[in-house]
Amino acid sequence: MQTDFFKFQAQTTPYAAGFEVEKAVGSYIYGKDGRRYLDFVAGVSANTLGHSHPKIVNAIKEQAEKYLHVMVYGEYAQEKPVELCRLLAEATPDPLSVTYLVNSGAEAIDGSLKLAKRYTGREEIISFKNSYHGNTHGALSVSGNEYHKREYRPLLPMVSFIGFNEEKDLEKITERTACVLLETIQGAAGFLVPDKEYMQKLKRRCEETGALLILDEIQPGFGRTGKLFAFEHFGIVPDILVMGKGMGGGVPVGAFMASEEIMKSLTHSPKLGHITTFGGNPLIAAASLATLQEVLESNLMEKVAEKEALFRSLLIHPKIKNINGKGLMLAVNLGSPEYTLEVAKRCMEKGLIVFWQLYRNEYMRISPPLTLSKAEIEEGCKIILEALDEVEYF
Repeated sequence: MQTDFFKFQAQTTPYAAGFEVEKAVGSYIYGKDGRRYLDFVAGVSANTLGHSHPKIVNAIKEQAEKYLHVMVYGEYAQEKPVELCRLLAEATPDPLSVTYLVNSGAEAIDGSLKLAKRYTGREEIISFKNSYHGNTHGALSVSGNEYHKREYRPLLPMVSFIGFNEEKDLEKITERTACVLLETIQGAAGFLVPDKEYMQKLKRRCEETGALLILDEIQPGFGRTGKLFAFEHFGIVPDILVMGKGMGGGVPVGAFMASEEIMKSLTHSPKLGHITTFGGNPLIAAASLATLQEVLESNLMEKVAEKEALFRSLLIHPKIKNINGKGLMLAVNLGSPEYTLEVAKRCMEKGLIVFWQLYRNEYMRISPPLTLSKAEIEEGCKIILEALDEVEYF
């Protein structure tokens, strides 16, 4: 299978692992090599409830027996998509109330940008240096790392970038600005958490200028920081909320959410302001609804801070420079990309899956399922410490 994988499936790098998967259950992925691997990555923050969670699997099975795709988004009322949107409205603060379901986080970013420009009638978009929002042309245009996008120019015009967590740059938000797009926690840059005061000043500046504040919660969303969405830690509410990854519990999905007034602007002048064939797919919505219900009804979010504290207490080693992040979004600084890669390889050999951050490869990613147990945290951290001891620093 590995040979066919490299021959027939398009690759993203010259050095993919090609790990052959047999099955995945709970916090573990089982390889065709007969071994099990503790998963500290969760599909890059996607498997909120671990692998093959029975409530998600049952929801998918039940919906599959009723019907799959029946019509493009926005035409037919279908039970699971409607229930999902209603529950999201109930679980988020006003004025967030209406959800547009799409296929991925990147599409949700594109849709949110269109919505902001359509509602405000403005053209300028402000994003942040070192931000990452996806790889469609629109999402790439507002991502703040030139290395990853310079070969694809020209991209969207009238996009400018300001410093993350830098108050002096807020004055660059003006009456010409349609929207300010911010990752609530900067992901690819190493899980950087902004100051609460900064976030509140950013929100006020947007209100003063009439710019819409779009928060990208594709990674923090559904509960990864101990709140359903990370913005709840900062005492603000975005004008447009973007989600994806973990909201599906392992299936491909994205969404953007706003007030009824703002969202209505996609329905006219022109009508079909955003359209998607498979957005709101009932099978995907069933899985997402099951994920959201479990996150809200269980005590998983209540335990996130305790699990973060356990990680931080165990991951103490001379080769660890610092640990960024919040909740179960942690980035462990090992000093160099080359060393981090070697440590990740050794962890895999010892039965633990870790990864690295897209822009800051010296940071090792830890983004496990919310369902991870204390014993599993201890097991994985023991492997990391052993790998740090065994791999000579260079």
